[in-house]
Amino acid sequence: MLSITAYLTLDGTAKDAIAFYEQALGAKVISQMSFGEMPETPEYPISEDIKDRISHAMIQIGESQLMFSDTFPGQPVTPGNLISLCITADGFEKSKKLFDALANGGQVLMPFQETFFSPGYGSVVDKFGVNFQVFTESNH
Repeated sequence: MLSITAYLTLDGTAKDAIAFYEQALGAKVISQMSFGEMPETPEYPISEDIKDRISHAMIQIGESQLMFSDTFPGQPVTPGNLISLCITADGFEKSKKLFDALANGGQVLMPFQETFFSPGYGSVVDKFGVNFQVFTESNH
């Protein structure tokens, strides 16, 4: 299995965008998690003022899916650079191979690693300036 989904990163307006797309496009929320619902990590403390921001959400629009996240406050958001492509693959080795291929000549934003939400995840900007997130669906 291999799929690519557009991923929008917004600066505190993901909830509003999801509500807008529900109204404007008939979108259905598949999943939604706030920063406050994430497991606590000492490296990334979650203050009260950001607990309602979206850490990850997915909506269905017709046959397509769209993913969302808000940034941590202070994390730079550049208009025109709000969209990344999320590649979902089944299995750590397959995902790692894709990540390494995209990183060749590019810039690693988050090294490929196990996270609380995936057995293998990382983000990279390829040599053409395209932002990718590589997500492992399962650990085959």
